[in-house]
Amino acid sequence: METLAYRFEQGSRALPAKAQVVGVVGSGNLEVLIESAPLDGACTIDISTAAVGFGATWEAVMRDFHERWQLKDARIAINDMGATPAVVSLRLDQAVQTMLGDAP
Repeated sequence: METLAYRFEQGSRALPAKAQVVGVVGSGNLEVLIESAPLDGACTIDISTAAVGFGATWEAVMRDFHERWQLKDARIAINDMGATPAVVSLRLDQAVQTMLGDAP
């Protein structure tokens, strides 16, 4: 297992207070916990992953996610069992959409 942590400053979009969990940790999938937290406008993302050695890929996916959503005062925890970058992005988008009430 590898643990990665990212912090993005100066977001502009706040989340509702209620935390959400989306996804299921299982073969080739991941779970995302997203919650509002007092972080002085930052968004933190902590990742536990079975896919060791992919830090650069994770960083690119997390930067893209932050640029897309610009979350502030948000804490995200990801438990991953080898999901592809596309699945990670989709699951993160699903988590935010669920929080904001925009889920299909």
